Amino acid sequence: MKANVFSAKTFLPWRTGKDEAMRREPGEKASQIRLAYLVSHPIQYQAPLLRQLAAEPEIDLTVFFCSDVSTRKFVDPEFGKTIAWDVPLVAGYRCEFLPTVKRTSSVSFWQPFNYGLAQRLRAGRFDVLWIHGYARWFHLVAMISAQAQGIKVLLRDEATPISAPRGVLKQGVKRVFFRGLKTFCDGFLAIGALNTQYYCQHGISSQRIFSTPYAVDNAFFQGQAAMAAATREALRQSLGLDPKRPIILYAGKLIARKRPDDLLNAYRRLSPDGQREPHSYLLYIGEGNLRQKLEQRVRDLGWTSVKFLGFRNQSELPHYYDLCDVFVLPSTYETWGLVVNEVMNAGRAVIVSDQVGCGPDLVKDGENGYIFPAGDEQSLGEGLAKILNNPQQCRAMGLRSLAIIQNWSFAEDLAGLKQALAYVLGRGEIKTGRSPERSRETLVDLAGKNMLSQASFSQRTGHSKG
Repeated sequence: MKANVFSAKTFLPWRTGKDEAMRREPGEKASQIRLAYLVSHPIQYQAPLLRQLAAEPEIDLTVFFCSDVSTRKFVDPEFGKTIAWDVPLVAGYRCEFLPTVKRTSSVSFWQPFNYGLAQRLRAGRFDVLWIHGYARWFHLVAMISAQAQGIKVLLRDEATPISAPRGVLKQGVKRVFFRGLKTFCDGFLAIGALNTQYYCQHGISSQRIFSTPYAVDNAFFQGQAAMAAATREALRQSLGLDPKRPIILYAGKLIARKRPDDLLNAYRRLSPDGQREPHSYLLYIGEGNLRQKLEQRVRDLGWTSVKFLGFRNQSELPHYYDLCDVFVLPSTYETWGLVVNEVMNAGRAVIVSDQVGCGPDLVKDGENGYIFPAGDEQSLGEGLAKILNNPQQCRAMGLRSLAIIQNWSFAEDLAGLKQALAYVLGRGEIKTGRSPERSRETLVDLAGKNMLSQASFSQRTGHSKG
């Protein structure tokens, strides 16, 4: 019985041929680094970075996707609705969807069941394979296959010391796993300070870790925010909001680990007497299984100052970032939180919990916002009050956010990636417009500070976050 095979799809020609000349396209330089990138599926945040990378003269990029799930309408189980992204995901760079034994509507450790990468790596004579994420069997096999062909391997992953609770047994298993991972990976790309700390804790030498910060398309979000300013009052009016009242914004899935209910509880603390609604508004953007419960709570309060706006797509979000005064992400588990990057590009103050991965890098406590202990509704409420009761400080924090995010961009990603490529290939410095060494030292320094802070926390409380 024949397997149900889903054929590969290719965007922009995949070069094949038996000799060097046949594989090179017009204008392709012999000194170009042939870089293959393996990732589970097209990701809206990564697409603009891949387009910029494809335009780099020193790099010849081909992207291999395991699934096309994000390019079509799909049901997000946490949003609880059908999603279709309204931004281009596979335009502007060479890519191919690897064949699978069976087409699936989700991505997991085992699915989809891909094949054919080894042959493509061999045919393309790639110098380096860059892999996003190690928590898929196919990615682990790809590392081994690449090393067997003499291809260098770079790994980028989101894991941090706070990304998941791990007992002593799990920590031991993870240390053993990383001993093997070090054998098959030549370099590690760190998305931030906590990710750097995670690698260091598992025995990865800092010399093999390179800063490629988790960034968004700053130019796009800043441009969209600037344009949104022209229609800000029209949007405010369409939502029935008083222009004299400040706005708190939440944008994300309305699910337990995101703790949207903590934000509502903290917001209630802003009430002048516990009964009347606060002076500020609270806007929720997103869907999830907690929405009905939250809406019922608001109805029981009898307040009209809390509004649920549902899912908003990528092109719509900058209008709401521009509209708000302060953004809150209260999650108890958040590997990074790229929505914080987006909001900072609109020049807004931000408040995040200490379990949000981007906090140590992007939120300077008291400068552009606050970091509060996850689940501490009182601290969250106090942070909101400090910002909302001082409009001048709120604006200053927003400007500080904009200044911070300027140096957390795709430019730093390209610089760090080029430094990693030069390292694993034993080449001299690859031309770049930024100083990756400075970013790398900053991340390692921040990671060291986080280790000290975590050790202090463990000593005081007797708990471990490892």
